[in-house]
Parts: sequence; C-alpha cells; structure tokens
Amino acid sequence: MTNLNKEDLYFFNQGKLIDAYRIFGAHLEFDSLGVSTGTRFTVWAPHAKEVNVLGEFNDYQAWVHNLEKIDETGVWSIFIKDAKEWNMYKYEIKTFDGRTLFKSDPYAFFSSNRPETLSKIYNLEGYKWQDKDYMKNRHLDSPYDKQMSIYEVHLSSWMTKPDGTFHKYNELVDILIPYLVDKGFTHVELMPIIEHPLDQSWGYQGTGYYSATSRYGVPKDLMYFVDQCHQANIKVILDWVPGHICKDDHGLYMFDGEPLYEYSEEWKRENVVWGTANLDLGKGEVQSFLISNALYWMKYFHIDGFRIDAVSNIIYFLGDSSHGKNEGAIDFLRKLSIQVFKEHNNALLIAEDSTAFPKVTHPIEHGGLGFNYKWNMGWMNDTLEYFEKDSVYRKYHHDNITFGLQYAFTENYVLPLSHDEVVHGKHSLVDKMPGDYWQKFANYRALMGLLFTHPGKTLLFMGGEFAQMHEWKDHTELDWNLLEYPMHASAARFVMDMNLVVKAEPALYELDHKIEGFKWIDAKNSDYSIFSFVRFAKDTNDFVIVILNLTPMVHNNFKLGVPQSGKYYEVINSDKQVYGGSDLFNGNDILSENIECNGLPQSINIKLSPLSITIMKRGD
Repeated sequence: MTNLNKEDLYFFNQGKLIDAYRIFGAHLEFDSLGVSTGTRFTVWAPHAKEVNVLGEFNDYQAWVHNLEKIDETGVWSIFIKDAKEWNMYKYEIKTFDGRTLFKSDPYAFFSSNRPETLSKIYNLEGYKWQDKDYMKNRHLDSPYDKQMSIYEVHLSSWMTKPDGTFHKYNELVDILIPYLVDKGFTHVELMPIIEHPLDQSWGYQGTGYYSATSRYGVPKDLMYFVDQCHQANIKVILDWVPGHICKDDHGLYMFDGEPLYEYSEEWKRENVVWGTANLDLGKGEVQSFLISNALYWMKYFHIDGFRIDAVSNIIYFLGDSSHGKNEGAIDFLRKLSIQVFKEHNNALLIAEDSTAFPKVTHPIEHGGLGFNYKWNMGWMNDTLEYFEKDSVYRKYHHDNITFGLQYAFTENYVLPLSHDEVVHGKHSLVDKMPGDYWQKFANYRALMGLLFTHPGKTLLFMGGEFAQMHEWKDHTELDWNLLEYPMHASAARFVMDMNLVVKAEPALYELDHKIEGFKWIDAKNSDYSIFSFVRFAKDTNDFVIVILNLTPMVHNNFKLGVPQSGKYYEVINSDKQVYGGSDLFNGNDILSENIECNGLPQSINIKLSPLSITIMKRGD
C-alpha cells in the first residue's frame, strides 16, 4: 500500500508537484491514538536495478528491506514498522552494471552530523509557533517602500562558544537576535543551512536540501529561531542554491548510477571552476524537487524569502552567454516565482545575478523572470574599485560612482557588500581603503554612508558593521575583541546610527526603486571628488540632501544648491568625534539664501569635512 497516486506522479514528472516532500522521503505514520506505527520510505531512482534501505532498524543489513518499484517512472517505496523517529538510514542502490551505491535520502528532513552521511527519520510536526500575528499581517507588508537593511550571516563563524564549537539555532536566539535589533537591521540572511559535508563550502555545495544542517541542532530549533526573529520583527532570508550540487558519493550526484538530477551532457553538467555538478533545471522531476523545497522552507520554517545563488549560472549554460540561454532553467525560475508569490505575496525572491539579462525583477506577465529583487553587482564592483583608489586619483574615476544611477531604476536592486568581497585575499572593507589608519576608517565610514543613502536596499556581511580589519575567516569567529578599540567601536556606532537614520527618514527608502525619488545636485565635481544629491520621500516636501567629500580636503564655506528655502540642519556627519572623525561638522541651523546654485533656486553654505558623508534636512 502506498500514499502515491497517478495524479501525483504525473505532476511530479511534469514539474508541477509543489509538495513532493509529502510523498518522497521518510514519513512516520501514526495510528488513531497518535502512536507511531512505522515509517514509509519512498525514493525516485529510475535507473536502479534494486533499491534497499539500511538503518538502525535492521542493523544496517540492506538485504532485509527491499523497496518495491511501484511505478514505471522509477518510484520505489516500502513501509517498515520498526523504523522510528531519530533512526538513521541510507539507501542502497544496485545498478544494472553491477555497482552498489550508498545514498542519503534526497528528501530527508534531518541528517547526521558530518563527517557522518546518514539520513535521520524526523517528525516535522508539533512545533507550537508564536508568530501568528506576524504571519497574519506579513501579506500586507510590501517590501518596496520599506526599509530593508539585511545582515548576512555565516552561522558557524559569527560567534562560537568558548571551546570553539558552534552555537545551536536555539542558542543564537539569545545573542544574534538582540544584536540585530540593537544594530537596527531589519532582515537576517542566513548563508546556506541545507545539509552539506564540507564546512569550507559554506553550504553552497549541498547534499540535503530538505535537511536543516545538524551542525546547529535539530529542525525544531531552527523553527524556534525563526519564530523568535519574527517576534522581534526581523525577517529571515535563506541563501538558496538551486543551480548546482556537491559531487560527494552519498549525495544527489549520479544518484542511481546515471545522471538523474543533473544534466546528461557532460559539458552542461560539470562545473569545473566550482568542482560541482549543475542541476538540470529543465527536467520536470528536478523542478518538482526544488520548487517543493522552496515551499517546504516557507511552510514548515516560516521563511520570508530566498537569495538565489549564482543566477548567471542558471540563465546561461555554465554562466557563459556565448553558450546561449538555458530556456529550461529560465522556465524553472518563472515557475518558482509563481509558486513562491502564491504562497506569500510579499515574499523576497532575490537574484544574485552578475549578468545584464533584462527584466530580472519584472513580473512574468511583463516578460520578466519574476524575481522582485536583484543584487546590484555593478554598483558593488564600481564602488569598491573607486574607494580603493587613493584620493588623489579619484577624480579620474568619478563615473564609478555616478554611472550606476543611469540604470539604478531599471530593476529593484539590493546593494550588496557581501561575504564574497572580503575573502580570498580581497581584504576586509576597511582594509581595502587607502591612506593611513585614520583615513582608512574615514573612507570606510563614507562607504557605509553611501551604502545606506544610495537608491536601493542594503546588505552588509557580518563583521563589516564594526570594520573588521582582517578578511573573513570561515573557521573562526569574528574578531569581536576589536570592539574594545575606539575606532572599531566608533565604526559600529556609525553603522548603527545610519540604520536609525534610514528608519527615521522615509526619503531614504520609500522611493528606492523610483527615479522620482532621486535627483543629482552635482554629479560633475570630479576635480574635488564631491558628490551631492537629493533623496525624496513620497511626499516630495520630505527630502534629505546627501553630500560626500571623498578627499581629505576640508571645505569651510561650500556653496550647495537646495530645492526649497528654509533652515537646514545636519542629520548625521561621519566626521563627528563620536564616529572616530576629526569633529568638523555643521553644528547650527543653516538658513538658505535666495541664490541659485547647481540649477536649484536656493543655496546653503556648509562645512565639508574630510573623507566624509553628510546628510542635511530642511527643518520646520
């Protein structure tokens, strides 16, 4: 007897089964009194000659429990009354050419901790969620005109216990969530937490897509973490990797002895640069597997959205446009979008995409891919390239900062300063900056200020908020001791205050994706490397003025055009002493003059601090 039916199998093969986890994997069954009667195992292995399951319930003797092939498409199933929750197991797959493979369950809800590679029977039901009000109201919470300040976290190395071991999901509740709230972040993005064998892969080479990695505890611990995030009004984004898989023997790779989840053609399959295998996203069964997986995280873990890794590698074969568009994978992305937004209309579906492929964040009905956000990799590359220049050379690279505004409103962008920018010899953010110790921090603060005031939502990788000096080390915790040093503590204060400024100023978030929310005051002052612009709220009388002075030169009486007459005051200045600066700032209200400047009807005379960002606002 099986819980499968022909309709399920048809939709599975067509890429339309959106809850494949309901059928495949290891499912506990219960009697009318709620007592477990055993476990049903179901797996897809169409090229297998024989499939067996071995585990604690049969002393790992595979010959005891042989799965029955219940469908010509290669679905195998068995019910084992002695298989209980927490029992470990693995599939033994025999091929027609005489090989024997031992595989983890692709749909396992839990796994043993590395280096073990066994799956575990686990009951997902029973967690008592306390975020009902949050879940009830989140469909009303459109992300576009709200502040979105994302903190990207690698759970293994954010903070460890004194003995160097990892904190569990439920332990992070008491340290990470208060930290996010205190620093003003609105979202937390977890680097991949699907089960993966190698710590150094950071989760990007997975083997258990349905299994929250056991490094940090059991799945219900993760539910508790998300639950507590929601109660603190922190949204949770998962870094999700649908494009490629780990090639370890126990994983999805060549699951039944032949290409199954991956491409049959070697040139499409083998991602030599990453040492991984590309999934065949045009195959119906793979689409069902992955779309079901996204909805699984949303249903059982209340996840608010996904950052999709390596979208360029999905849109184009091997990420190379010369190989042509991957129409099957593009079809998958659109199907994914439809189902994710049907589950939660204000979910976040964010593309990490370095291509110029058009309309990534446009609706499908308008010819788009269906994402609602895209990482602005061009902004990140141009901006960091500019800031790495000594200030004397910056005037020759002025358009590194201005060019991005030519396309800033063609997509809904997230501005990422992510983990990828602070590893592999690239240096940390503050260590990228030129100049002496003081100038490095001044440049860093100006960079942070630009991140928070430029059109687009923001993402900052952990450690960046307190100017960690060394680049990210994935095997040890952040250098928290740096907060004992004044410049690092001041840097952390500045990032926290910038989050608070954005929260308080609708002009810095309401029209992030609308051209009417931005206006250059002066984009051409390359000789002095000064940039100035206005950010408008929906109420156009509500605006802030942003000025960046990106050389060490002080300007004591700098004339600047402003849109309206009135008194202007300084909202924040990165050169204040409290942030580690030289304490040159505009302390008093400044009355505008009826003198045209920069094409604007009024002007003000202000002090421009060295290597700084200043935000001005018109008072009542």
